[in-house]
Amino acid sequence: MARIPESEVQRLKDEIAVQRLIESAGIELKRVGKDLAGICPFHDDSEPSLIVTPAKNLWHCFGCQCGGGPIDWVMKLKGVSFRHAVELLKDDSTLAAASVGASGEPVKRSTVRTLPAPVSLDADDHALLAQVVDYYHQTLKQSPEALAYLQSRGLVHPELVEHFKLGFANRTLGLRLPDKLRRAGADIRAKLQRVGLYRESGHEHFAGSLVVPVLDDSGEVREVYGRKITARLRPGTPLHLYLPEHAQRGRGVFNVAALKAAKEIILCEALIDALTFWCAGYRNVTTAYGVEGFTAELLQAFEDHGTQRVLIAYDRDEAGERAAGKLAPQLQAVGIEVYRIEFPKGMDANEYAIKVTPAAKSLGILIRKAAWLGKGQAPQAVPGKTSPLAPSVTRGQVSEPNSRHQEEATLPPLAAAPAAAAAVAPAESEPLPAVRVPQIAAEPVAEVSTSEVTMRFGEGVQARRWRVRGLARNLAYEVLKVNVLVAAGESFHIDTLDLYGARARAAYLAQAGAELGVSEDVLKADLGRVLLKLEALQDEAIQSALAPKAPALPSMTADEHM
Repeated sequence: MARIPESEVQRLKDEIAVQRLIESAGIELKRVGKDLAGICPFHDDSEPSLIVTPAKNLWHCFGCQCGGGPIDWVMKLKGVSFRHAVELLKDDSTLAAASVGASGEPVKRSTVRTLPAPVSLDADDHALLAQVVDYYHQTLKQSPEALAYLQSRGLVHPELVEHFKLGFANRTLGLRLPDKLRRAGADIRAKLQRVGLYRESGHEHFAGSLVVPVLDDSGEVREVYGRKITARLRPGTPLHLYLPEHAQRGRGVFNVAALKAAKEIILCEALIDALTFWCAGYRNVTTAYGVEGFTAELLQAFEDHGTQRVLIAYDRDEAGERAAGKLAPQLQAVGIEVYRIEFPKGMDANEYAIKVTPAAKSLGILIRKAAWLGKGQAPQAVPGKTSPLAPSVTRGQVSEPNSRHQEEATLPPLAAAPAAAAAVAPAESEPLPAVRVPQIAAEPVAEVSTSEVTMRFGEGVQARRWRVRGLARNLAYEVLKVNVLVAAGESFHIDTLDLYGARARAAYLAQAGAELGVSEDVLKADLGRVLLKLEALQDEAIQSALAPKAPALPSMTADEHM
């Protein structure tokens, strides 16, 4: 089960007053010294035995020996689980304690859910699938754990989550549905099972997964991919999930807009790899569904949109090489020229982009070196034209250029990156023009002094300034405790935290985003770059401190100089 961030739990404990929850449930509290006392609703209480301590925000009943904070109160009062109580308090702290058995009888487990349902109970299959995808999308944006996973995979583009409607299934969907013992609850779960989002066991199919929907031109969900974000799984649990076979109505084409905008397409093996290229600026990318998942629908889409060249970017392992070799003749049979993007042995696109940065540059180099998979020589430039349609490189004959002139003559044109505007297809009589690599954003300059490090991101009203103090005190690799200020316009947020603590970072970003009015995704990307710079500076300082000091040479007398 996806873990509830400790920062979120602590926030509820700090911000929601137990006294307010208990009084809003209709229980009268009277002052007894520094505490408050009332009749406990959980047992036959003739005299007040429920004690509330506002200073500590705790409650305790001396009659039934139970107690705790606001979350514990809601669990006991409503008869719900810890996670359900957290969701109730997050959604509406007054709603969580709105009703109680006033008779003094023990409160039984509630079967009427008070959290608003994210789906319409009468929705058809298509609408239901879309509504759940919307819910997962909103969940991701509020999940530090899922956002941290995206960052760990290098998927930090500020528009990524919204553009592809990425989501996260954190097992809270069921808490917002009518109880399964009621007819409405049973009916909606049956529908969810029919479309593949619920299993026969009653569990969410994509629980604990990053969710990537595959949308068609009209925005309808054609397929859903799920990737578990934690390695702490039971043996045999699959990391990759799709909708169950009986629920598929056609897997669709991921990023179909790319096929419309460009005649040259990068074809990945997995969605994470495709998102990696997209974040690096190569927007002309789509994906198969696994190493054996190139579908007839995708091939037809290539034909329908007039795709002229495909660069296969499958994993550089035995399975990926075998699949690329098998796929190439299929594409060539319909008139598509095929090249192979060759990562280092054993690597995939995402792993390579993370290890060899900046990704826009490193992936661009591999695209230029893509190996021709056709028979004979690769197509050459047409005299008088700006560039050949395909790279003039044959598989196995790629070599490093020894001059700029040689590089321009031998490297293939780059894959299309229609980040600014969609490319217009040329007339059939003309070859494709050379396409440009996306501009690599200049690495922000860090202003470093003995007391602080300052970095700036964005321009105009979107400009953010980051200032870090206390770096010099961190001479151990395991700790990076510093004072961090981020400012945008006249607003700012400042706090001291250990940047290696995921919970601390998540809390900082949440508070900074609220105070500055800037997306947490944008701030998260900024902070990632700040962290990398601080690590580099810290490493320099540690290496300098550990370096052996040259012994001072004894001074020479005048006679010795002679």
